[in-house]
Amino acid sequence: MTTIVARSGNAAAEAAREENAERKTSKSSGKAPKPGKDGWHRFTVDVWITNLNTIEFGIYKRSRNRAKSRQFTSDMDIYAEVIENGERTGLIGYREDLWKQKTGMDKRLVLKLFNETVNWRATMDLLVGRSLQMTIGSRGLPVTAFSINTDDDNFLIYLERSANKWLFMPENFSFFLMNDNQPEFYRLKRDLIDLGGDFTLYDQHGNVVGALDGKVFSLGGKWYGKIKQGHADKRLLTVMKLFAGMMIFNGDSRRHMKALYRDVRRGKIKPKIETQEADLYKNPRRTR
Repeated sequence: MTTIVARSGNAAAEAAREENAERKTSKSSGKAPKPGKDGWHRFTVDVWITNLNTIEFGIYKRSRNRAKSRQFTSDMDIYAEVIENGERTGLIGYREDLWKQKTGMDKRLVLKLFNETVNWRATMDLLVGRSLQMTIGSRGLPVTAFSINTDDDNFLIYLERSANKWLFMPENFSFFLMNDNQPEFYRLKRDLIDLGGDFTLYDQHGNVVGALDGKVFSLGGKWYGKIKQGHADKRLLTVMKLFAGMMIFNGDSRRHMKALYRDVRRGKIKPKIETQEADLYKNPRRTR
């Protein structure tokens, strides 16, 4: 048992060291881009339909990307770009082997946001343990929970799908950001008339402060995002970009949790938590 705990602690420490090293070597302004004349910050998340892109296609491209960023793992697949003010400002990828090759509790969705030069900016993890807990609590209604780790924030951001979901009614996701130790709560609600994956962002007072507009006729997937001035700090923009990138996995993530719920109930699989996810649940006041 001591050996397992030590290995888990070493994995967490090593991950922290890698992230800190990358923060120091890459420049991050921490500021949101300037809003448009109408007072809204706008961005586009465009999902590619093939891997034939300038980021990954070419001799030694993947090796060079791994050299640029410790977060660019060997199974990283870049599948989308972020456009702001007409220029590419970000790239979104996912760990393909973890999602496509693994099964059961080992099957995990891990998204990563990089800047235009492939330096890491944020990670979005599907929390299998937390999601399964809430799916069991909702008696089989699939509930997904994600953790978001940004490059310059002291707090993790937890984004969760609401279990308060009626058949044929819109789904809701919620999260909060910490500002000067004060939480600010947000809710993402899928539009009732939804053709391309449209969501509206509300603040804790019920005011509309942002939106994601999915393009209907798009081969891969395309979302036009906007956040109102005064709310559009770098972290909220990061959450919205990663959320848009997650949309192409949204249905499969729910089906994955539904299948896990059934298999656990029937005793077909024994629940277990992967080491890196287990680190996210650890007591910060534990004896080390």
